[in-house]
Order: sequence, then structure tokens, then C-alpha cells
Amino acid sequence: MELYKLLSRSMPNLKLKLLQARIPDTPEHYLRKTVFNAVFLGLALCFIVFTFISKPIVFAFFPLVFLIAFVYLFGYVDLKIERMKRNISKEIVYAGRFLIIEIESGVPVYQAFRNIARNYETIGVYFQELVERIDLGTSLEEALNELITSTPSPDLRKLLWQLLNSIRTGSEASHALTNVIDQIVREQQIAVKEYGRKLNPLAMFYMMIAVIVPSLGTIMLIVLTSFLGFKLSLLIYIIIALFIGFIQFMFIAVIRSNRPAIEM
Repeated sequence: MELYKLLSRSMPNLKLKLLQARIPDTPEHYLRKTVFNAVFLGLALCFIVFTFISKPIVFAFFPLVFLIAFVYLFGYVDLKIERMKRNISKEIVYAGRFLIIEIESGVPVYQAFRNIARNYETIGVYFQELVERIDLGTSLEEALNELITSTPSPDLRKLLWQLLNSIRTGSEASHALTNVIDQIVREQQIAVKEYGRKLNPLAMFYMMIAVIVPSLGTIMLIVLTSFLGFKLSLLIYIIIALFIGFIQFMFIAVIRSNRPAIEM
């Protein structure tokens, strides 16, 4: 346990990441769970390879496999935070405008929070937490501060900060929130334009590497083997098909990961 405490001290941001990812683990418990899963995954992979080649030398690669598995599993918290950011970005503009309309209509801020919690699937979870904190006796300012700390989205954080500042100063909240939403919209428009510029070269590379080169390469391979009198087994064709499918999957994953998290 002391080892995990030392490791967690070397990762001061891990506690905040776990909070933002809504993972109910302490840093020590998360590290211990990750190490256990990495050991299990490393041993399982080594045993699987050993059953095929029956050489004990495969277990010499266990430290490397364990390290790769640990890094992969440890990154789950960052992956979850990124996924939550993207989901929030899809609703932030609509939820922000909904909040502005509610405030301008004279609806109390607390009731506006409850309405957002009921009407928005992703952002509604955060506002539901805000409502629950207020119901438990936490002041509105303190509850907003806690939500600002625990939210993984910088856009939602800016929106909440502006709302908090308006409450503290007693100024008009709707005008300040409108400026924040307009800024978020401009940033999203810039992201869409950048995505459009990236999409053209990605599509060209996809056509060349994932379609043209594999097709022509496979045809040339078949022609050459027929001239040389060498027959390719079914396993070779399956491996080639799987490799081509893997390349296409990777290109699709890259295109999807670059796509802005915006509802268009």
C-alpha cells in the first residue's frame, strides 16, 4: 500500500482527474487496480502465446507486456475525460441558450438548473449534482465552485464561472452568458473549418493507402505468384484481408477522432 501512496504522490493531478472522470476511486486504489489488471492481462497474453509456440522464453517478455498494459489501462481516466468533454461540447451551446432564456424569462436560477437537468442528457447530470448539493444545504456559490472544479469541460467551466461572477457582483447574468456562448460558437466554427482543411488530405491518403495500394498490390501479388508457379494458401489471403481491414479501421478512427464534438 505504501508503494501506491508513493506513486500517487508523484501524480498530483490524478485525484482531480478521477474526480472529473466521475471514477469513485482514490488515487491509491486506482493505481492498485490498474497494476492488478496489467499483471493479469500480461500473464494471460503470455500464456496464450505459450500455448501456440510452447517456448518458455515468451515469459521473458512479461515485463514489457506488463508495462504496455499498465500504460494502456492507466490512460482510461484520460480517455473517459476526453469522451465526457466531447459529449458536453455537443450540448453546451443549446444548454447555455436555454439557461439564458430561462433567466431572461424571470425563472429563478435554482429552477433553471432543475429544468436543464431534466432536458439535457449529458450536461443535465452536472446540473442535477448542483441541485442536489443545494438541496443538501450547500450555498449556491459554493455549489457552483465545486462543480467548476469537478467538470472536465473548459467550455462548461467558463459558463459556470461567468454565472458565478454575475451572482457575486449582482450584475445581469444573461448578457455575460450570451458573450460566453458567442465565444464558444466562434471557437466551434473555427474547429469545423480546421476539420474541413484536414479532411481533404486525410481522404486522399485514405484512397491511396487503404484502397488503391492494397488493391493493386494484391492483384500484382496474385499475378506474380501465378507466373512463378507459387500458390498462396488461404491463410495468407485472410492475413492480407485482415491487414487491409485494420488499415481502413485506423483511418476511420483518425477521421472520427479529428471530427469536432459539435452537433451540426
